[in-house]
Amino acid sequence: MTAAAAARQILTRLHEVMASRLHAQGKLDQVVEIIGEALMSEVCSIYLLREGMLELFATRGLNQSAVHVTRMAIGEGLTGTIADKVETLNLAEAKAHPDFSYRPETGEDKFHSFAGVPIVYRERAVGVLCVQHVDPRRYEDVEIEALQTTAMVLSELITNAELVDEEEALGLIPGQTGPQTVGGLTLVKGLGAGIAAYHRPRVQITQVMAEDTEAERQRVYRAFDKMREQIDGLTGQAEFGVGGEHEEVLETYKMFAYDEGWSRRINEAIDSGLTAEAAIERVQQHTRMRMREIDDPLLADRMHDLEDLANRLIRIVAGQLGTAAQQGLRQDTILIARNLGPAELLEYDRRRLKGVILEEGSLTAHVVIVARAMGLPVLGRANLGKGGLRTVIREGDEVLLDATAAAASIRPSAQVADAFAARFAKSKKKQAAYAQLRDVEPFTRCGTRIQVMMNAGLRDDISALAMTGADGVGLFRTEFQFLVSATLPQRERQLKLYRDVLDAAGNKPVVFRTVDIGGDKMVPYLSSDIADNDENPAMGWRALRLALTREGLMKAQARALLEAAAGRSLYVMFPMVSEVWEFDAAKKVFDEQLAFMRSKKRRVPEQIRFGAMLEVPALAEMLDLLLPRLSFLSVGTNDLTQFLFAADRANPALAQRYDWLSPSILRFMRRIVQGTIGSDVDLGVCGEMGGRRLEALALLGIGFRRFSITPAAVGPIKELVRRVDLAELGEAMTAWLSEPGTDLRAALSDWAQEREIETD
Repeated sequence: MTAAAAARQILTRLHEVMASRLHAQGKLDQVVEIIGEALMSEVCSIYLLREGMLELFATRGLNQSAVHVTRMAIGEGLTGTIADKVETLNLAEAKAHPDFSYRPETGEDKFHSFAGVPIVYRERAVGVLCVQHVDPRRYEDVEIEALQTTAMVLSELITNAELVDEEEALGLIPGQTGPQTVGGLTLVKGLGAGIAAYHRPRVQITQVMAEDTEAERQRVYRAFDKMREQIDGLTGQAEFGVGGEHEEVLETYKMFAYDEGWSRRINEAIDSGLTAEAAIERVQQHTRMRMREIDDPLLADRMHDLEDLANRLIRIVAGQLGTAAQQGLRQDTILIARNLGPAELLEYDRRRLKGVILEEGSLTAHVVIVARAMGLPVLGRANLGKGGLRTVIREGDEVLLDATAAAASIRPSAQVADAFAARFAKSKKKQAAYAQLRDVEPFTRCGTRIQVMMNAGLRDDISALAMTGADGVGLFRTEFQFLVSATLPQRERQLKLYRDVLDAAGNKPVVFRTVDIGGDKMVPYLSSDIADNDENPAMGWRALRLALTREGLMKAQARALLEAAAGRSLYVMFPMVSEVWEFDAAKKVFDEQLAFMRSKKRRVPEQIRFGAMLEVPALAEMLDLLLPRLSFLSVGTNDLTQFLFAADRANPALAQRYDWLSPSILRFMRRIVQGTIGSDVDLGVCGEMGGRRLEALALLGIGFRRFSITPAAVGPIKELVRRVDLAELGEAMTAWLSEPGTDLRAALSDWAQEREIETD
């Protein structure tokens, strides 16, 4: 019997039970028997949410005396974990799971295997359906799908029969009307204020079992056609221009929309007897379960794109096309969503949308790339646990979003609102003051010219050159194009991007860092057995190490950069150089491509300047050999600091264990400065450290004269430079770094305060 036929048989029997005159308890008792028999499981049980606890309502195989007696909290035991996380568990040995909790009254001690799925109502688990077996085994995919289908049927039954209280099911908390603060993760910095608007209500599936399979199939076909038409229309609507990485994001998104495998799986679910809506949802449940088993953040982000499309498809099928974007924003709005796809964000009126709060989200998500280009502050991971944001934020609530501080104030008090308004006004005033410095060169009080350049990674970032008055782009992260692309970007696509960037920059220099992928920035089309096994990806098979072993990758990028800069100056920087021979090998690739172009009488750059990033501490010991080969050297503070302190900055437990103003890091960086004295090499710093005013003071004090920082930091750093006397600052830094135990952060803050220099 095929999987579809087996599922159809189960649905037919469930339909008979649902249509019978049995009372709700009797129907639940029948359901556990049907599922237990179909999956050949000795145990099948149903737990429902009652008074905040999961109560055993029906069972086949466990002690009947435990029914309506066994209760457990959300998050307690395997069943409670399923309800808490709203996700599926499939275990060959239940007792081996860390959340296993033994209940002696049930008589479950002889059972080994366990599988359970949440019974979901309006995105919240209101119960759990689980099966157990004496023999240790993982349940097959078709069996898990049968459980998920049954859980949909049960959701319809228990809500219609009022077996759970609706307010309790929705997680509503009486009196939750006062001021609240929601924390999270900064995805895009900035401030925003407006009323709360949820991106979309989730479609409630009111009918699970189909009456006419062919009719359901035609509904899905029509929905796919309409969805694909919508996605095709969106690809040309990005207000930040046509082409570049944003277009590639949408092309990847479009690839999912046309995925025949996805369409086939939905059709197979319809064949089993489900309605179109239920079939789409069941396929998504299965996808979510499989993706949670893959420890790959990039793949997880791509799953969010697929989730976005599935929600769009199910809304079309159900005829519920209204999102907050389609209904129109009538006033300044803070958008709230579990997650958001890039195409969905582009549907919103940018004049009214002032910020985004996501319950999920990550720094590598496609929507974050798009939001940053749109200038929208985004707060991610703002999930309050059980019930999510809907238990705290209601449609129309006033929201003050401070994504920079990773927090949002909901229904703020007058005092909080006043403080936010003051900060917002101060921010605007500062930005206006910084904007006035756009055309002012950053000279110190003692007359030294400091180079203030900006970092970029997208073609549209280059517009910030004119807005900020930066001296150029000191770091263009070429890997962004690779990270948002579904396939390896061909030379022609790279050439177009680099040429567009150089055209937009005009006569200002752009330093292209060759691709830094691999390790913690893996892409699916460049998998590596070594990278896959990296225990510490940041120090693994990445950047130049990977590029030098992928000859075609390095050659294609070298040719694209050389062709793009024909007749112009080209600045190339190699990332994560550990030894001098690595720099030589990378430069050789460019030299060979340059010789080939000349042999073919093709135009080449007027001049090429090569540089390296000093991120690996070992390279500092080789400066005497490296400097004669370089035109410029840039210290990458983000990686350098974590390597020096042996502390992964992505690990929350270690995030506060080191300080950029630690004497050890500053003494190390001062040695680099001293090592370049007398050479013709331009020394700079790029990374977050240089964009912070207090840290920038320290860098100026130990001898750095060139900064490459985020566009938003250019104005503040230019203003800072104009208030500093380098001789005075250098003397103070020398004294502090010579005294053991000096709290440099406190000392430098006091020094700046005495001179009325703001450092935040």
